[in-house]
Amino acid sequence: MASRKLLPYIIGIDIGTGSAKAIAMTNRGTIMADSQFFYPTENTQPGYSEQDPEVIWNAFVNCIKKIISVLKYPPVSISLSSAMHSLMVLNKKNKPITPLITWADTRSAGIAERLRNLQEAEHIYSVTGTPIHSMSPLCKIIWLREHKPQIFKTAFKFISIKEFIWYQLFGEYEIDFSIASATGVFNIESFEWDIYSLQLCEINPSQLSKLVPTDFTRKDIIPSTASSLAVPATTSFCIGASDGCLANLGSYAVEKGTAALTIGTSGAVRIASPKPVLNFGAMTFSYLLDNKTFICGGPVNNGGNILDWLFSTFLNISQPSEKDYKDLFKMIDKIPAGSKGLIFLPYLYGERAPVWDERSSGIFFGIKPFHTNAFFLRAVLEGICYSMNQVLEIVESSTKKIRQLNVGGGFIHSKTWLKILADITGKKLCLVETEDSSAVGAVLLNMKALKMIKNYSSLKPGKNIVITPDMNNYKVYKKYYSVFKKLYEPMKESMHEAYEISSKES
Repeated sequence: MASRKLLPYIIGIDIGTGSAKAIAMTNRGTIMADSQFFYPTENTQPGYSEQDPEVIWNAFVNCIKKIISVLKYPPVSISLSSAMHSLMVLNKKNKPITPLITWADTRSAGIAERLRNLQEAEHIYSVTGTPIHSMSPLCKIIWLREHKPQIFKTAFKFISIKEFIWYQLFGEYEIDFSIASATGVFNIESFEWDIYSLQLCEINPSQLSKLVPTDFTRKDIIPSTASSLAVPATTSFCIGASDGCLANLGSYAVEKGTAALTIGTSGAVRIASPKPVLNFGAMTFSYLLDNKTFICGGPVNNGGNILDWLFSTFLNISQPSEKDYKDLFKMIDKIPAGSKGLIFLPYLYGERAPVWDERSSGIFFGIKPFHTNAFFLRAVLEGICYSMNQVLEIVESSTKKIRQLNVGGGFIHSKTWLKILADITGKKLCLVETEDSSAVGAVLLNMKALKMIKNYSSLKPGKNIVITPDMNNYKVYKKYYSVFKKLYEPMKESMHEAYEISSKES
């Protein structure tokens, strides 16, 4: 019997906020295997969002080992994707002296507000491409300096989760341009650490990692770590980029006229551009995919996380099953577009784009006696989509007209949610990839670095699902969307006042 021909494959692994997800993909775009391991986030105090880096490292190891155990032979290479804006502090013994602080941590909101009010605020934003917000390591480092002086004083390195994992692999502190461009302390013009931002933090470049391109590869893995991962010591690793940038690549949204829109726990709208797309008022981000490509757009805090709140608050379900989701969307389907004037401002977890306000809150507006539970449920999904559309409009106003949205994230499993989004935006939605788009993007980046493909467009998805908008619903939504956009500003001061009162109570 002839021996089975072993197809070479690359592992793309995304180190996300809630889990590590990996795929094995051939140079023809075939997904051979996948794996996923979850980990928790601790919210020990209001505004805190922390994780254990060792738990994430174990998930990373298990993802790779599971794929290799399924396929029975090792990959050609492994490429990394990672969530942005995380920060942890190491001492001189290379040991963590803080937990990993995630993007969702808002304890430095006051720092961000102070920076946004500086005369130099627009300069900080334009040279770093990073919105001035508590998510950014810039604000987190300043908070640590002011509130944890002993930790700050003993800090040897300030790093992200990807740098922590990279150090476990190679014993070197290196950071790719993509993750660096989301820190607020990297200069997107010079591709160096930004002097002014470093001065604001009161740190020096030696306390940060060495900057490398996103296609940077290594083959000198620590032997004991190679053994733990069950890979040969000669296996190459590509440092890769950030999850958001690679999601664009993995959903094939790097061409003109196409944007990537994702709704997972949070959400984002992103386009590819040869130069930064800057808008100080709305603070769109401009992060690097590679040396010649920026991924520009806006992130929102409120996406799938609101569904968890919906289930527990309106339906008294703490652990929703697949049937619970089906029942939810069945109820929503019975309600007309626009929910008969019930509008939801979805800022339950504060908001990033377009308002950049950690103290904002959710609002139901236009409540009438005939609005039942089902109306509230639909209004919530519509509110999330209105918010995404607002970011989409801002991005579109700064670039070419967007004809198509390549969509990804957990929400794609709901036809109801997809239809609402299409009807609100009036855009064609294209579901191009059912696997994790960030992990797919990591593979494509690695393949190009290894010259396995000529360019990112060498591989195209085999199957597209297209959702077209109902233009009658679009006309209805356009009127309510006009109301939605006017809700935040007049309520802003009251939101802040209520936030301060509730903070003192807690």
